[in-house]
Amino acid sequence: MTDAQETAAASSLRTTGGAPPDDGGSTDSGAPTPLLEPREGIPPVIADEAALAEVVAAFAAGTGPVAVDAERASGYRYGQRAYLVQLRREGAGTALIDPVGCPDLSGLGEALSGAEWVLHAATQDLPCLREIGMVPTRLFDTELAGRLAGFPRVGLGAMVEGVLGFVLEKGHSAVDWSTRPLPEPWLRYAALDVELLVDLRDALEKELDRQGKLEWARQEFDAIASAPPPEPRKDPWRRTSGMHKVRRRRQLGVVRELWQTRDRIAQRRDVSPGKVLSDAAIVEAALSLPANVQALAALTGFGHRMGRRQLEQWQAAVDRAKALAESQLPQPGQPVAGPPPPRAWADKDPAAAARLSAARAAVSALAEKLNMPQENLIAPDAVRRVCWEPPAADADAVADALRTYGARPWQVEQVTPVLVAALAGAGA
Repeated sequence: MTDAQETAAASSLRTTGGAPPDDGGSTDSGAPTPLLEPREGIPPVIADEAALAEVVAAFAAGTGPVAVDAERASGYRYGQRAYLVQLRREGAGTALIDPVGCPDLSGLGEALSGAEWVLHAATQDLPCLREIGMVPTRLFDTELAGRLAGFPRVGLGAMVEGVLGFVLEKGHSAVDWSTRPLPEPWLRYAALDVELLVDLRDALEKELDRQGKLEWARQEFDAIASAPPPEPRKDPWRRTSGMHKVRRRRQLGVVRELWQTRDRIAQRRDVSPGKVLSDAAIVEAALSLPANVQALAALTGFGHRMGRRQLEQWQAAVDRAKALAESQLPQPGQPVAGPPPPRAWADKDPAAAARLSAARAAVSALAEKLNMPQENLIAPDAVRRVCWEPPAADADAVADALRTYGARPWQVEQVTPVLVAALAGAGA
């Protein structure tokens, strides 16, 4: 049993039926225990300012870390806004807050500003939490902690089961959380998602400390908490699935026009763009360049279920792209900042390709030794940049380069020696 599991075994966790099992999660047979009900039952959904004020006061008076989660309506609604926020803290219990009824949670965010927030896969939830005024100053990411600690499966359910010995019901993760009122089984699931987050955090902290990785994790958490909001993607239409089939500039223009038309409609209707028109249909129209509505209707994705008016709006988008002057058409590919794709290195710069091969092998071996994924040991892009335009093959120069590319101090310390050796061996 690891220290993390021993920590879990010592905790007082409730399951359906009342008292915690003697071994802290597993049943007498050793099987994980289903966690079916929140300890205090399903809390009411907070959807007005008066009830929110009570929650803010309760959580401000609570103690210790605060578990935070958010549910979005990905695949159903436009954008990634939060449709439910769940919190749990010692002394305050669990709260379920409806951001539709309470769209400004900045007061709650301020009340919790001094606390450590515990999230699972924090980078997924932080953007939608930021939109409603909730921004942590300190956090603990249980998914990232699991990666650094070497757990093979780091989903919340897998972590809770493997570390704490409880089974979370995950059947509602992909439902439409914009539904109102939210069904009771969904609310139970949402409350259970934060039920054990702090317990999981405590167990993982002890395990990371045992492995000598706790300071590394803290640096990673600080980097997430202090990171600015990501810049909007340039030319997001280029991420249309199936774009690799589209080669000609006129066809690219059709993809762009259809994508932008779809996005405007989806935003206006507040539905997922994929429910308006599929990526596959956009690519099919771009490849076919239909001459009229009848030709468009014959294409996959524009079938008999689509009305005449809808077909006409898509054909109009195709026609706009077909009427563009050559100078107005998008260029194939995107300007690439930094090194070219690695597959092109052997032709463009065989020496750089040799450096990259040596560096990748060295980083892979180190990651295996440290028992963590390579991408958590060091960002692959940082390795590529060092190999494409190598600094002097000495520790100071390589360390400076890694810091320039965003590596944290612990990563610089661990990776610099193996990169120096790899670059020297490859003749940098």
